[in-house]
Amino acid sequence: MVVGATYAVPVDSTRRTGSRSEGDGGRHGDTPFLLDAGDDRWEWRRKIRADPRKHRIYRGVVGVVGVFLILLAGATGWLPGPGGIPLALLGLAVLASEFEWAQDLLVWAKDKVREMGRWTARQPVWIRALGGVFTTACVACALWVSLRLFGIPGWTPDTVTAFLGGVPGLG
Repeated sequence: MVVGATYAVPVDSTRRTGSRSEGDGGRHGDTPFLLDAGDDRWEWRRKIRADPRKHRIYRGVVGVVGVFLILLAGATGWLPGPGGIPLALLGLAVLASEFEWAQDLLVWAKDKVREMGRWTARQPVWIRALGGVFTTACVACALWVSLRLFGIPGWTPDTVTAFLGGVPGLG
């Protein structure tokens, strides 16, 4: 359609509510766009995004919560258990609900995890087993260091406390 000397391109109304397409850069396949008020699937958030004042406050709260979770991941990452990585991903997911840069970073992280999973699946069984043994050894070392620094918690069952008392450096 010609309008004056410029061309007006018909807008595909389904494009922003679905996924990024090649016209949007095509970098991430099916990554949803959730940054516009009309595109949001939750009514309560759609109402917040429709009011600029509430939206600024909401974005600030989302930013603070997301950054807090990421900082908490850094603080707890060295402790035994899954602490750091899941908290960091959760913080990134919270940020991605409101910030496009975080959406891009989260998609990049997911792509890297998928690539690593595919690479691992292609490896021989002995390499995967060796990776499992190495991971178990790292977790055991982190647990030992944690128990060495902080002692055996008082809430630990007596049988576990007795077992840990026999471990060198913990008794």
